[in-house]
Amino acid sequence: MIDYASAKKPDAPSGTARELAEMLSAVRQPGTSRSVSEVMGPQETRGAAIGNDRPVQVHALRLPSFVLSCEAIFGAPDERLTIRHDAGSSAMPYVAGTLLAVRRVGEATGLRRGLDGLLD
Repeated sequence: MIDYASAKKPDAPSGTARELAEMLSAVRQPGTSRSVSEVMGPQETRGAAIGNDRPVQVHALRLPSFVLSCEAIFGAPDERLTIRHDAGSSAMPYVAGTLLAVRRVGEATGLRRGLDGLLD
């Protein structure tokens, strides 16, 4: 995974990227390539290992030209699938999600994380 954000964002990777990596690590199949521990070179270049049994490697970029983006890249022999979300030029998509959660908070009981249970 690659987590992109503004150079001013203090956390890396973002909470969104961390949560997505934790969810992916719980459901993904074992990798088909060599173990991350077997890759030669500086360990820092491999990203942060996030998740329990099968951690997902997450890289974080903090650059002035980004607002918020997250990219998940899956690979198999001779093919790749990339899923990417870009927040555009502002944090408005996150504001819209927060407002949705506020409007629907009375419908849920207990602690909830994420908007997936609130989307129609």
